[in-house]
Amino acid sequence: MRDELLRVEELYLHYRTSRGVVQAVDGVSFEVARNQALAIIGESGCGKSSLARAILRLLPPNVALYRGRVFLEGKDVMTLSEEDFRQGVRWLKLSLVPQAALNTLNPVLKVGVQVAEPLLNRHLTRKGEAQERAREAFSLVGVPADFFQRYAFELSGGMRQRTAIAMALVTGSPLVILDEPTSALDVLTQASIINTFKRIKKEGEKSFILITHDAAIASELADRVAVMYAGQLVEISPAAEFYHNPLHPYSQGLMASVPRLRQNKRPEFISGQPASLINPALSCRFAPRCPYCFSRCEQLPPLLETTEERKVRCWLHA
Repeated sequence: MRDELLRVEELYLHYRTSRGVVQAVDGVSFEVARNQALAIIGESGCGKSSLARAILRLLPPNVALYRGRVFLEGKDVMTLSEEDFRQGVRWLKLSLVPQAALNTLNPVLKVGVQVAEPLLNRHLTRKGEAQERAREAFSLVGVPADFFQRYAFELSGGMRQRTAIAMALVTGSPLVILDEPTSALDVLTQASIINTFKRIKKEGEKSFILITHDAAIASELADRVAVMYAGQLVEISPAAEFYHNPLHPYSQGLMASVPRLRQNKRPEFISGQPASLINPALSCRFAPRCPYCFSRCEQLPPLLETTEERKVRCWLHA
């Protein structure tokens, strides 16, 4: 891959629960190049947010299995201690825009203080310079300068989301993970925020991992698309090829469910229920919902390489 920034190899994250072990991330591998946006799409509950937590090592206490390799700028950051990762990687080279921006902001601190906080906590600069860089981050995402002295409850949903984005950008991290950054926002605000990401990517040489269940939103930013189902990636393709010709039956179902403005075609739906992540079957996990299922689907397919740029986990392409 051209100028590779991030490479994830066989990453696993399983949770221990009262009902059994949840295999939220199960052997995921992918790459992200510099100045590239990778969209990870799929239904709710397929493991997308858990994948973000696994990369950032933001783990809950009930972890049953966590292993794999994460190379950032050529270095395996999984070998670092938690303190070294916190001080040298998280927020400096990998940052996150989480879901539900209001829940990430402290209601008793002014938002300008919170945006400057990552710089001060890591002793990257003095207070005055940190505040100036926070104001620059606000300007970058389209937040007026006078909002610096406001509290989170004084901001609209869109402005709170932009504040969370500014917090992820203020340290100059080359890779930003966007976890449902436009959820619960109106259509016009969604479009404005996606356009902000496009401008930042173009001007600032940033790379993004966009996690979303909305394939239409992903099409605005993504250079490549990875489709996740039941804890596994089932397809990785360049965005232009994916949106014109998705390979995996699940990908085809997702695209068929998207309303089209210029086609007289009703959206379709994928029948059946999403696969359980608790002790999933050793066969193809999409087989019970797949219209093309045949005898070989009783075996779990590997991620097959169909071309140099495209991979798919389906026996139809073997």
